[in-house]
Formats: sequence, structure tokens, C-alpha cells
Amino acid sequence: MAGHVILFPGQGAQYIGMAGELCKRNRASAAVFERAASILGYDLLKICVEGPLERLNSTEISQPAIFVSSLAALAEAEINTPDLTDHCVGVAGLSLGEYTALVYSKAISFEDGLRLVALRGKAMQQAADDFPGTMASILLLENEKVQGFCDQSIAPQSVSIANYLCPGNLVVSGSIPAVENVEKLAQGSGGKTIRLSVAGAFHTHFMKPAQSTLSTALTKTNIQTPKFPVWSNVTGLRHGTPDEIRELLSRQVIEPVQWESLMLSILALPVDTFYEIGPGKVLSGLLKRINRKATCQTITA
Repeated sequence: MAGHVILFPGQGAQYIGMAGELCKRNRASAAVFERAASILGYDLLKICVEGPLERLNSTEISQPAIFVSSLAALAEAEINTPDLTDHCVGVAGLSLGEYTALVYSKAISFEDGLRLVALRGKAMQQAADDFPGTMASILLLENEKVQGFCDQSIAPQSVSIANYLCPGNLVVSGSIPAVENVEKLAQGSGGKTIRLSVAGAFHTHFMKPAQSTLSTALTKTNIQTPKFPVWSNVTGLRHGTPDEIRELLSRQVIEPVQWESLMLSILALPVDTFYEIGPGKVLSGLLKRINRKATCQTITA
């Protein structure tokens, strides 16, 4: 019997006003933010609703904001769709969203998940402050051509493919001059480029300091075998043992996101519907580029 798969968004999905109406109409959703405030020590919902945008967009705030907003949207979805859990055959999340997926699958508690996400965001922000980098979407070009553009860069002004999102949609990440050079080469070859609003070269070796901090925290975190299958952004395959989860979450901050292969692995299952739960509709759009026949319902924060 076919079931459904739940998808959770990653960094970049945040916007001013996020989760405001959701928490007004749903007490369970508001309670998720209240739990978060007691752990973080500040009013995360207020920042989501009121900003300022610069603070919400900072990595150390946007990551817990998206994580908590997604789980707040999930709280409402579980009320409105009582069989959501019963028919779930898998869960996945884009980069940061993998933590949300692991919390939903009971591999990590909400409290531990939020602490890890807050630490991850802070560590990645620090690494970005120490080495300012950037990221850019490269559209309409083959993977091999974009990889060739990246290979022309020389360290330390290096750049690499950080996200394999869907056919014709890659994200490169690295030093600012190197990313600018790839953008020029891509545009000269008929590609389109979109500079992302990020302060760092995420999913590259420039995040090594963040990886070290996160790895130490993961060794001290209680992780269980997931209740539902959860897919890894690093391998594109299902997570295994708790120790494997720790290793892959640590590697995730410095290795590329294999979203397209991850989704193809999930699509090999008997799946009738996908749910994208959390702010934005990016994942449903990517899914349609990978498989036009796939059905995805969005439950936004």
C-alpha cells in the first residue's frame, strides 16, 4: 500500500511574519514556540513575526526559526490530518530540514534538536564571519559544465558545487571572487545565476570549524534509531544507526547536499503523496522538476 512522505525546508525559507497567523489560530503551534523560548532564552516567535529582517536572516537565528516554524506547522497538520503519521513511509529535509525530519521521526528529542540547530547556526555564522563567502544558484546548465567552471578556481579562492537540487539547478559555494567568476562563466554559457542571501560558503571546507563544534555536540546527544525512514543529505540514502546519523550530520555542513539523488531514492518507493511542511514552497517546486507526476501538498508556517 502506498503511503506519503513528509519534507521539511532548509535555510532560506524564512520571511518576516513567518508562523504569526499559524500561532494565532492554533494553540498547539504556539506551544511549540513557547517551548523553544524556554530553551533558547529569547522570544523566537517575535523575531519571526516582527524581525528585523537582518536578524531573522542571520544564520544563528534563521536556522532555529525555520526548525521551530516547521514543527509548529506540523503540530497543526497533525490535528487537521489525523492519519498523517499512520500513513507516513518516510521523512526528509533539505540541509537544516534534516534535523526537523529526525525530530519528527523520534530519533532526536525536540529539546536536543533545537539545541543542536541553535549551535549549528551559531557555529556556521562564526565560520562565515571568519571567512566571508557566498553562494549562488546556477540554472539551465549540466552538472559537468558547472563542475568545470569550479575547477578553474585556485585555492584559497576556491568554489565547489554545494547543492545538487534538481536537473538544471545547482548551487555553488565558496570565496566571493571564485563564485563571481563561476557566475560570469555560467552566464557566458547561456546559464542563469541567482546570488543567495547568505553570509558564508556553506557545505564546503570553509565550514570546517563549524563541523568540529557540531561533531563534539553530536557525540553528547542522545540519538535513537528513527521511527520512520529518514534520508541523509550527504549520501542520498536512508539513515542507519545512531552513530551513522552522528557522522553524517557532522559531515553535512562541509559536504554537498545530494537532494536530487535523495528524492530519486524516495520516489522508488510506493508513494502517493508528498507533504512539504514549514515555511515556503521550495521543495514542492524541486520535486516537480525531478518528477512531474509527483503530488505535493504544502502546509506552510
